[in-house]
Amino acid sequence: MRNTARWAVIGGLAAVTVCGPLTGSAPAAPSAGQASLYAPSALVLTVGHGERAAGSTPARAVTLTCAPTASGTHPAAEPACAELRAAGGDFSALGRRASGPCTKRYDPVVVTVDGVWQGRRVAYERTFANECVKNAGAGSVFAF
Repeated sequence: MRNTARWAVIGGLAAVTVCGPLTGSAPAAPSAGQASLYAPSALVLTVGHGERAAGSTPARAVTLTCAPTASGTHPAAEPACAELRAAGGDFSALGRRASGPCTKRYDPVVVTVDGVWQGRRVAYERTFANECVKNAGAGSVFAF
């Protein structure tokens, strides 16, 4: 049942992120000043307590869109997009933020990313020892 809830949250947020711009009036024609189209970058990020995403229920979920501009429900969309661009979209290469020391208490936190980064399908999962390690371990991207 927990896995079903996770996919329901991810599916709902992905639908809003991808289909949201399709609602409303028709988009305007591209202006002459636009040189090229951009590759889509729309992600759904979740965080939950547990060692694996399949065995945990998401505690929080946000959307992050990085093209053409940084947007979404992520509280630090611009810095998160900048960090992802600097890492080439490689979530495992995200750098550590400067922060104080974390306790060694084991209270696993799992983060997931599902969506599209610069036109490529992305599915990422990582488990951190606790919330402090998560916040220090991936810059602004997983700080939500």
